[in-house]
Amino acid sequence: MQQLLSAPIFHQIGQTADELGLECYVVGGYVRDLFLERPSKDIDCVVVDPHQSSQKEKEGGTGPGIALAQTLKNKLGHKAHLSVFKNFGTAQLSYPSPSEEDGRGAVEFVGARSESYSRDSRKPIVEDGTLEDDLDRRDFTINALAVCLNSERFGELIDQFDGLLDMEDRLIATPLDPDITFSDDPLRMMRCVRFATQLRFQIEEETQEALVRNAERIRIISQERIIDELNKIMLSPRPSIGFVELSRAGLLPIIFPELAAMEGVEVKNGRAHKDNFYHTLEVLDNVAVATNGDNDGLWLRWAALLHDIGKPRSKRWDPIAGWTFKNHNYVGQKMVAPIFRRMKLPLDERMHYVEKLVGLHMRPIAIADEEVTDSAVRRLLFEAGEDIDDLMLLCEADITSKNAERKRTFLHNFQLVREKLRDLQERDNYRTWQNPITGEEIMETFGLGPCREIGTLKQAVKDAIWESRIPNTHEAAREYMLQLAAEMGLKLGSATSIS
Repeated sequence: MQQLLSAPIFHQIGQTADELGLECYVVGGYVRDLFLERPSKDIDCVVVDPHQSSQKEKEGGTGPGIALAQTLKNKLGHKAHLSVFKNFGTAQLSYPSPSEEDGRGAVEFVGARSESYSRDSRKPIVEDGTLEDDLDRRDFTINALAVCLNSERFGELIDQFDGLLDMEDRLIATPLDPDITFSDDPLRMMRCVRFATQLRFQIEEETQEALVRNAERIRIISQERIIDELNKIMLSPRPSIGFVELSRAGLLPIIFPELAAMEGVEVKNGRAHKDNFYHTLEVLDNVAVATNGDNDGLWLRWAALLHDIGKPRSKRWDPIAGWTFKNHNYVGQKMVAPIFRRMKLPLDERMHYVEKLVGLHMRPIAIADEEVTDSAVRRLLFEAGEDIDDLMLLCEADITSKNAERKRTFLHNFQLVREKLRDLQERDNYRTWQNPITGEEIMETFGLGPCREIGTLKQAVKDAIWESRIPNTHEAAREYMLQLAAEMGLKLGSATSIS
């Protein structure tokens, strides 16, 4: 342990604590990640004054955590920066650190405390406490580890809840009664699932049962806190684990009813559809593999999670075809904005990106299932624009058929679609294509106000270009427009002449 804490900052903290007559411990996630050999930047220190009563600490107005941070800041000089939060009894110290990518490290100091909760809030009543009190209030045993930094006991591990054994057994368990842990702060239920997903740990049986019993308590948690945990699950190497655990715990129908509605298989006349929930999770995992380590891939993962979200609402039984989900992509596209709004996800271009991919995700599959024509690929490229590569990745991830031959055929045809895309991008630059004929030009040419004929002419010109019936030039497009307008009975405006 002494070797794991070899960075100079830990010895500087310990020496300063000794000088002030304080005890200081590194606690929580940083200690956990040392044992799991995971990178961790968040260093949390709990500081205990063994000679000071609670009353004296209140009268002093700072507490041992802030006192230690202030003294250490003075030692480190002007290059260290200190932020003090007196209302919370905490202080954060930023210091130069060549071992960090950005050249700086940070440590948060807090005095040891105990917590109690009221039934209708996750905001605790905080009082001064001992180290044991502080470890009692931790969410999980693997986060209730502490290592002493004082010189005489440097590197000594305090593990009063057998967190190391739980790490060896790859278990998520609570230090105290899990019903109390989750009822006091229901956000811990989301954190439980998130840690199980990120670490690939199992949730201990008693803890799992307590999740189910306390699931309804999640309703007192703000949507912003829930979505923060949900996004961390989404960015895990295998996010499906988290959604399965949310479903097992009974949390999913509460926080994401549209996704929960996808689970299950209905059978009629001996014919069943696939379980769209588990299919979706397989697609999500496929996308996660393709975007591993890419935080920008979060929104592509959301598109994967929502790509079939319209299926429960579009499901129909046809006596001949069996179960159908016609237009589920368009139904799902319309569901994206309400879901993002309710879940406090961004309503900007990131939401529109997800909407676009959900709406278009059937198009490459339809093209690949038939003859791959230039006109069909042109249409796809124009509508997908800069997001065409992500759309193709999503569609390839969507091929989860257990029929190996069918899967090979689709993937082969997708490769043909990709080749057509590259060819057309190089030849026609359709990624940034715009119709040579605008609505304004049509109105001016024929002396029209807004009317249905304008859209008809624009669409006809676009179709003719995409199907290679006319060149992609303004001259050819205008000539075709005039010819079609004459067939429709439109006449040139009085102030307009044909050039």
